[in-house]
Amino acid sequence: MNFKPLSNHLFLEALEEEKITKSGIVLPDSAEKEKPIKGKVLAVGPGKLNEKGERIPMSVKVGDNVIFKKYGPDEIEMDGKKYLVGDEDDILAVIE
Repeated sequence: MNFKPLSNHLFLEALEEEKITKSGIVLPDSAEKEKPIKGKVLAVGPGKLNEKGERIPMSVKVGDNVIFKKYGPDEIEMDGKKYLVGDEDDILAVIE
């Protein structure tokens, strides 16, 4: 399915957290119930307009892995799959 977000909105796919940490600690099932904070950008809008009517380009692009605010993006379900929809302001960092 193709998405075309408007303004400074973006669509994200949550990235699954590993169940075992690098040091070998196994995370309990209750840890999975936490809202995700990492995601992959699936679609970005053109950016919002400033006071002069000029478009401010987005600072993330499709394919970027990002860290976002825990309760920032909204969760939606389309065709049986869950997506996150938020604003560029919900993004805290790009994972390199």
